[in-house]
Amino acid sequence: MIPMLDLVRLHAPLAAELSRVFAETLASGRFIGGPAVELFERQLAARVGARFAVGTSSGTDALLAALMALGVQPGDEVITTPYTFFATAGCVARLGAMPVFADIEPHGFHLDPTWIEALVTDRTVGVLPVHLFGAPAAVDEIRAIADRHGLWVLEDAAQAIGATRGGNAAGTFGAAGALSFFPAKNLGALGDAGAVVTDDPDLAARLRLLREHGALRRNHHEAIGGSFRLDALQAALLSVKLGHLPRWEEGRRKVADAYGAAFTGVGDLVLPIEPPGDRHVFNQYVVRTSHRDALASALDAAGIGCAFHYATPLHLQPCFAGLGHRAGDLPNAERACREAIALPIDPLLTEDAQAAVVSTVRSAMEQR
Repeated sequence: MIPMLDLVRLHAPLAAELSRVFAETLASGRFIGGPAVELFERQLAARVGARFAVGTSSGTDALLAALMALGVQPGDEVITTPYTFFATAGCVARLGAMPVFADIEPHGFHLDPTWIEALVTDRTVGVLPVHLFGAPAAVDEIRAIADRHGLWVLEDAAQAIGATRGGNAAGTFGAAGALSFFPAKNLGALGDAGAVVTDDPDLAARLRLLREHGALRRNHHEAIGGSFRLDALQAALLSVKLGHLPRWEEGRRKVADAYGAAFTGVGDLVLPIEPPGDRHVFNQYVVRTSHRDALASALDAAGIGCAFHYATPLHLQPCFAGLGHRAGDLPNAERACREAIALPIDPLLTEDAQAAVVSTVRSAMEQR
């Protein structure tokens, strides 16, 4: 069996380091906030190139807290993509605001900037692009459009820590960037964790307030927030893993390069691209083919993991039926949902495992 990602193998060389910080955290008796969280926040901000990082309990809570800190209210509209994990739009809706879906690029997976201006109304407050699968979106173009209309940009960089565009890190182009440390991410916690990065000191202070139920001192609540705090143990574990992130990124990119060389010209496979000036960190290696279901069946029969990211676009999800969308409204996103399939991508994926993936994919495509 070749899984999408082998976390047991990834963590095995770190067992002593991870055990040490677990023991230190246990002995400290400090499990919420404190020095471990503060240290990780400083390390993360430096790694991303932001002035501030505010740890949160998950990537979803990072998005939710950031939207709250930006002042999103019921009736507001936020332009975003339908081709992403549910939390992107779900957090907007949880605040009583409306996600306004723009289509994605015709030959890519990211929010298409050319859709934005036509969707701006007097209720639009911001744009929420997603850096998907570890590749940076056209966030510089999106930021320019948003600036013309007086809108903020909040980046969903949950899958893209380490990705850059023009030398700048995903998550640092807009007002803030939300990161996820779900275990399968390039930098994964041993449970749920997340963070918001920003250069704005007032926004960082607001985030710290909101993650503590709106209280910076006991029983004095200045705002209605939530329990969005990063656990001290997860912060300590993430500090250990952060030092290994560059090596893991290079491991993923090496596997992606091998796949790219092996799959070029195979059937109708559309491979990930890395435009000049961008750095893709391959949280997922996603290809497209009109024979997606047949390819998935062949991989499953061979004991090779694969996944559909994403099988149904958000504008056609039952919970958003009230927005009035129908099939065909956002054709590029709908087509991506029919064609996209993620292949195993693991910084420690062996050459034998890579060869098995390549052989199975090529064989399946040649039969089409």
